[in-house]
Amino acid sequence: MGSKSAGTRQRAALSSVEEVPVPVEALAEAALSERDPNVAGALRWALAQSGEGGLALLAEGLGSSAAEVRKRAVQSIAEIPNDKATALLRDALAHPDIVVRRYAAVALGARGAADAIPTLIGMIVEETNDVDAADALSALASRPAAADQIAARLVDCLADGTVRSSARRRLTQALADIPGNTASRALADLSHDEDRAVALTAAYILGIRDAR
Repeated sequence: MGSKSAGTRQRAALSSVEEVPVPVEALAEAALSERDPNVAGALRWALAQSGEGGLALLAEGLGSSAAEVRKRAVQSIAEIPNDKATALLRDALAHPDIVVRRYAAVALGARGAADAIPTLIGMIVEETNDVDAADALSALASRPAAADQIAARLVDCLADGTVRSSARRRLTQALADIPGNTASRALADLSHDEDRAVALTAAYILGIRDAR
């Protein structure tokens, strides 16, 4: 795990699950310090297989003074599919580091956590991992109550006069995968928007929804 060779570190991470067990604390420490993206991915996978043993160290990583360590910590937590990891991600939605908040929101969206919605919509407006954010909103919208909440928030954001035209187009596109009458009514209104690009986008999406 301490080799100078990225390939050796990656193989060690991958083999740690079954072939050569490594203490989960060592995996967590390595994940927080690893700079090679391939090795980091292998370490996150290994941690996810190990359960919740490394969560305490990863939680400490969220409080690091180094931005890269905080990012690695939230990325690692996001791949651990249990309730304790989800609770840490919920706490991370209020983290002072916006990068941490965004990674947490995308992960929580996939887990059905509606409290991630505001951050996800903000990511679409700011064009920061907006595709991932829209996918997370779509996953959340599989629940009828969440679908109406998402559509209403998107509509409120679209009505904000300070939102740029390009952001309004992305918000309109995000409505495409949100089921329900609230989203359909919003798209019908947007098909007459004064911004031609927004209007055409909404009309196209409505056509697809009608065909379905």
